[in-house]
Amino acid sequence: MAQYHILIVDDIAENIQVAMNMLKEQGYQFSYALNGEQALLLCQDYDFDLILLDIMMPGMNGYQVCEHLKARPEYAEIPIVFLTAKVDIDSIAKAFKIGAVDYLSKPFHSEELIARVNNHLELSSAKKVLKDLNLNLQSALIHKEKRFETELEESQKEMIYVLMELMEATSDETGSHIKRVSDYSRLLALYHPSLSDDDANTIYHAAPMHDIGKIAVPHEILHKPGKLTPAEFEIMKTHTTKASEILRMSDRKYITAANIIASQHHEKWDGSGYPQGLAGEDIHIYARIVAIADVFDALTHKRRYKKAWPISEAVDFVNEQSGKHFDPQLVKIFNEHLDEFIKIAQTGV
Repeated sequence: MAQYHILIVDDIAENIQVAMNMLKEQGYQFSYALNGEQALLLCQDYDFDLILLDIMMPGMNGYQVCEHLKARPEYAEIPIVFLTAKVDIDSIAKAFKIGAVDYLSKPFHSEELIARVNNHLELSSAKKVLKDLNLNLQSALIHKEKRFETELEESQKEMIYVLMELMEATSDETGSHIKRVSDYSRLLALYHPSLSDDDANTIYHAAPMHDIGKIAVPHEILHKPGKLTPAEFEIMKTHTTKASEILRMSDRKYITAANIIASQHHEKWDGSGYPQGLAGEDIHIYARIVAIADVFDALTHKRRYKKAWPISEAVDFVNEQSGKHFDPQLVKIFNEHLDEFIKIAQTGV
């Protein structure tokens, strides 16, 4: 009990001495104040475990001191026991209403004071221990949840990597193209005013899945060296809905983002895209971003059915399609940071 520090507040010094004499054999540390203002100043300098507080004092009375302490988070948990000659029901009721834990009427007996003080100190100490245990438990649970989320995210990334390998092996997508699309997409997201770093990270890991549905397109259409017929193109367009069929079973962050991107990245700002004919901001921002990244990279790199365009012509095309194929705000960001996009375009050629 020696660690307990008790503040005794009374405008009569003899009353303070009486309380201290009764409690001195308990080994407590004491401080005292002769008025409410002095008590509040002492609370700023010391961490008290209990306050014995008189009600009738000149200036700030005990009720006001109690209300002031209970209104401050740093003092609100200190148990307050009123020691007073006021014994009417209204005074007692008010004491408990404003936050006191106990009420002793003067003159009080030594055994009663010692028992009440010991009980409230032990109860307060137990509350602190429980609070610390609860905080530790909450911290442990939060840490465990974060670790679990991290493991889930890592599993999603591994699955995406496996599907990327499958896509590269079976479709016309190259690993370099997939990587560049991810890099362009993260760059656009980082510079977009309404997206967070977490969005940029999510789109970076989800963008590689933009054409995952192509694994369900017939090989002869997917690898046809020449231009597709209208009928063949209709089949090619199904890679967006096929992707949704593959990815919709998961509600995890990266897979959900990949589903959005794969199913919407061929939609156009003016509503002329596919598969749903979405327009403007009805197209998810992730898909709008990947749309620019995918087209710009496809134009600037050789495919079996086309030669690579000069970067300047690809940039002109992106600008011409602002407000048509592409989100004008994203095109503006693209132009503002064009040197960074060109640097990406020149990697892994």
